[in-house]
Amino acid sequence: MSFSLVGLLNFASPGDRRSRRLAAGLSYGGQRRQQLDLYAPREASGPIPVVVYLYGGAWNEGDRRDFAFVARWLAGQGYLVVVPDYRVLPEVEYPVFLEDCAAAVRWTLQHAAEFGGDASRLALAGHSAGAYNAVMLALQPAYGVTEAIDAVVGLSGPYNFYPFDVPISIRTFSGAADPLATQPVNLVTSAAPPMFLASADDDTVVGPQNTVALARRLREAGVAVIERHFPRFTHPSTLLELGSLLTRRSSLGAEVAAFLADTLRLAPADGAAMIGAHEEGRGR
Repeated sequence: MSFSLVGLLNFASPGDRRSRRLAAGLSYGGQRRQQLDLYAPREASGPIPVVVYLYGGAWNEGDRRDFAFVARWLAGQGYLVVVPDYRVLPEVEYPVFLEDCAAAVRWTLQHAAEFGGDASRLALAGHSAGAYNAVMLALQPAYGVTEAIDAVVGLSGPYNFYPFDVPISIRTFSGAADPLATQPVNLVTSAAPPMFLASADDDTVVGPQNTVALARRLREAGVAVIERHFPRFTHPSTLLELGSLLTRRSSLGAEVAAFLADTLRLAPADGAAMIGAHEEGRGR
């Protein structure tokens, strides 16, 4: 799916009315694309769990504002949601985009409490290349945030694609000093957080075997994993189930919500009162 079409879809989507944008364009670093937006429930008794959403775009495109529909949906479930931009090719090479995502997570750990969030309950979620980014941060201690991540939701992500044999992976990863270390399936240990992994059976962009391989490695390591495959879904479908106008009303959204509520210990009271400290004059 073209990401200009994602932007159009986002513009047309009404947004979850249980949620709102708290802040826009906050800097987590000194570079132009090192900015993030925050979303939260309209009513909540804080502190509430935190979800960092990492968008996809083949590591060479994307805009955080185009994914407000996902952030609003997640916030409507009861979470403080952080959506960062990060630098992409050709401005940077691997692994700089991962380092940017890690920097956004560190910003979140430092500042979540200021916006009613509980950084001790933190999940990462992502679609496509964003799912890869999320899983890599959870599995690779070198990025410095692994221990803070309590759960990961990966939708249609590439986790097992070496040797590099398509233009996207060749362009992005062929310069890596250790190509095998770019593959999430090679980084799994028993310390990995629980994961929810979903794929589309008719995905011709990122084959379902990526989800199969990573889920197998997680189970072998004794890590809790939910593996779901959706017939007649294509690559964008798993993302569009979360708050867009094009949802097929499958079970995926409810399953993601249940997984996050369980792993982040979302209490019914988390949706009971207003978070208002940062509402005036910020966001919309």
